[in-house]
Amino acid sequence: MTHPWHDVTPGENIPREFTAVVEIPMGSSVKYELDKKTGLLRLDRMLYSAVYYPANYGFIPQTYAEDDDPLDVLVLCQEAVAPLTLVQARTIGLMTMIDNGKRDHKILAVAIHDPEYAHVHEFTDMPPHRLMMLRRFFQDYKQLEGKAVEVDDFLPSEKSIPIIESALEEYSTRRRRGFIAS
Repeated sequence: MTHPWHDVTPGENIPREFTAVVEIPMGSSVKYELDKKTGLLRLDRMLYSAVYYPANYGFIPQTYAEDDDPLDVLVLCQEAVAPLTLVQARTIGLMTMIDNGKRDHKILAVAIHDPEYAHVHEFTDMPPHRLMMLRRFFQDYKQLEGKAVEVDDFLPSEKSIPIIESALEEYSTRRRRGFIAS
């Protein structure tokens, strides 16, 4: 069986364009998470609030981020995308959160093959209200669990490049050392 984290290539044009693996479809209030050992999706939890994911949520394969998970990505497009679907995406920015005391970067991206987002190359090309919805979701979605999350300002795509490169490098280093993700 193909493992979506280890066996899917992140793409030839990374870090500006990459393959994203969707874990959670836009509109869902169910949080799925990659089971690192099997490559299957595991039901993590139902969101505690009356909120839903404002974008397709997933990760960039063969990356290892500061929160000890694959690097997170929000893929904006017109439709909800089924879990474990591979989407060609273009980075448009970066959103960083502090979650449980750890930095948790979210790469903002658009689906390359969605004509509605063809003109979007930076987060500033997005309607401001859409950005407010993204930010607000991450500020609120853990509140009823009694957990606080800080969300920093959105940053341009240029700032996401070193984050992606670092996560690729960290994955490669750990893979060479023979880490087994659990």
